Amino acid sequence: MVGRHAVSPGSTRGTRSPSGRLAWPVPLAFGVMGGIVLGLGVWWGGLVLLAGALFAVLDSRAVLALLALAGGGLGFGSERLNAARPDRLAPWVGAQVTLKGEWDGQFLRLSDPPARVAVSPKPRVLPGQMVVSGRLVRPEGRRVPGGFDQAAWLRGQGGLFVPTPTTVLVAARVRSSTPEGGGRGWFRRGLTAGLGERQAALMQATELGDRNDIGREDFAEGYSVRDAFARSGLSHLMALSGQNVALLTGAVIWLLAWLRVPLGWRYAGALLFLAPYLLLVGVSPSIFRAVLMGGAVLLGYALGRGRLDPYAVIALAAVACLLPFPLWLLDVGFQLSFLAVLGLTLSARVAERLPARWPPALRLALVATLLAELATLPVIAGTFGQLPLVGLPANLIAGALMAALVPLGFVAGLLGPFAVAVNWLTGLLASLLLGVVEVFGQAPVLTWGTVGAAGFVASGVAALAGVLWLLGRVRAPVALGTLLACAVLTLLPGLLRPARELVFLDVGQGDSTLIRARGLNVLVDGGGSVGSDFDVGTRTVVPALRALGVRSLNLVVATHADTDHIEGLSGVLRAVPVGELWIGQRKTDDPVLNELLTVAREQGVPVREVRRGDRVSRDGVTLTVLWPRGNVWSTEDNDNSVALTVESHGFRAALLGDLPNPAEAQVGVGDLDLLKAAHHGSRYSTGEAILKESTPHDVLISVGRNTYGHPHPDVLKRIGASGAQVWRTDRLGTVRWPLP
Repeated sequence: MVGRHAVSPGSTRGTRSPSGRLAWPVPLAFGVMGGIVLGLGVWWGGLVLLAGALFAVLDSRAVLALLALAGGGLGFGSERLNAARPDRLAPWVGAQVTLKGEWDGQFLRLSDPPARVAVSPKPRVLPGQMVVSGRLVRPEGRRVPGGFDQAAWLRGQGGLFVPTPTTVLVAARVRSSTPEGGGRGWFRRGLTAGLGERQAALMQATELGDRNDIGREDFAEGYSVRDAFARSGLSHLMALSGQNVALLTGAVIWLLAWLRVPLGWRYAGALLFLAPYLLLVGVSPSIFRAVLMGGAVLLGYALGRGRLDPYAVIALAAVACLLPFPLWLLDVGFQLSFLAVLGLTLSARVAERLPARWPPALRLALVATLLAELATLPVIAGTFGQLPLVGLPANLIAGALMAALVPLGFVAGLLGPFAVAVNWLTGLLASLLLGVVEVFGQAPVLTWGTVGAAGFVASGVAALAGVLWLLGRVRAPVALGTLLACAVLTLLPGLLRPARELVFLDVGQGDSTLIRARGLNVLVDGGGSVGSDFDVGTRTVVPALRALGVRSLNLVVATHADTDHIEGLSGVLRAVPVGELWIGQRKTDDPVLNELLTVAREQGVPVREVRRGDRVSRDGVTLTVLWPRGNVWSTEDNDNSVALTVESHGFRAALLGDLPNPAEAQVGVGDLDLLKAAHHGSRYSTGEAILKESTPHDVLISVGRNTYGHPHPDVLKRIGASGAQVWRTDRLGTVRWPLP
């Protein structure tokens, strides 16, 4: 996100246009954005471009409409030039390779050929020279609702002068590494000298934007530091933003004032600070925007031009960002940064409406925090699936700590290894900030589903009504009525026609199925990562539930004690209210099942051992347990899998866990419309007997990249011979199957 300080409307000097007139960079920015969207082949980019021209016409300055059209051409050309850049690593896609380059904590930069590569899993080594081996693959798109679209994100990380990462080095193994030297290496050593691991990780995040180490820290089992930042509304503190720029330039100006430097030279000195600062921390959307805007403001003050038109400065910064980096327009960081600073431009007007007896600093802090949160609300809700409820108090407290921590941390970085002299105080402030995050991170959050085009339009209309009220153009009842109308219109579709579907989540080589109907949300298994510390439940399943608008689960079913089926359920139980947990065999010697049962006990979730004939029915959807019988237990976990049928108005589907053949043929599934193949398409499941008995029209196989040979060719052959169509999550991603 962005910092809490921005230019406010004031003097008409500098780039500020005369009162009531449109600042010329505004239509230019609209044109550039529209041209980029048109370059991506999206028709509504033309509407954005025309909006810029329309603003100019309404302002009786038709000549600026030509500027909007020129901006459209520039944006379109920039996007096309960026898309036409050659893919230097295309010949090696799919190959095992060993690469040597400069690791910056995010990407491996190669010199020959000139390219940047994402690395998975991220190496646990400091930035610097690195030799790493693995297999080059293409990045994946979004495979689950609310999931991470790696391909889209990588496309936005390059530009006309910076290579776009087009490949991912998977199964990466570091062969050798040498920590970075020079000024950045010196600075990093200063940030961490004498600090504990968690404190050092925080300082690297707040001063350099390096979140690799902080992302691995936990406050407690199942309670990560990164999640706590998100739940408390403080995630922006881990990203470099306008807050850092404002605090550091303010510190520079204060220092120069203390040294009795003339006023104009103070601003010039702060301006000269920004370029080396950008080189130190690197280019990212929010920090580049902040440096550009900060530089423009400082230059205006240094030249005696006074305050600049904030909308002109914002528009110029957007143009300067998007022409060299056109796909930043789709980057969440870029969107949050500019939306927040647009909200902050109204700070002075809103602060005037608060009681005059309140201290001005308090009024501005309250207003700035609230406006930034409101301006970014739809993007945060749609991207992260949740809205913090304690963001205002958390930011007020954390903001006071950051005001001291950021400048002090920068001084520590400049001191390098000698920073132990000041890091006792840095460590104390870092610990206090982490304490704030830990406490506020335990507060409840408001979960949110995916925000569609209608949701963004409704948010825009509501925001416009609020702005017009602040400007005195509409009365308060009209603004409030507009807000309520937008809220009702966005809520009505889900209330009038709730989802009825089976959702087969793509959790890689594992299983997770969501059953949805009015008043019924059931999750069968939650995936898991064998031999990996990746938390599929927290990182994949929970975001998918939030994106689908699932705020609670009536039932969670753990089919059997296999990691790839139930490991992720622990994270689900911690994050989502659950009515009851169903299990089949209550094993006492399985660590994964024991962990799940422990979490269920801690969260107060009742556990029920189900048997054949148990069922639940709601809104015409019936779930019936077919297996296990419970009188005899096998020594093989797969034989004891909970098997279910799902019935809805004549439609029948069966979920069989990992049941092998011949056990799957003994459960009596009956005639089916949809069969979820047992055991990810193993050769020992989905036999001829069950296919003849069920005669399914479709067979769903939940499978990911694996070394087991799933789905086996024999299984695919048997399904093909039965006349059923195969649906595979490894090829299709998440499969959503409507229920009648």
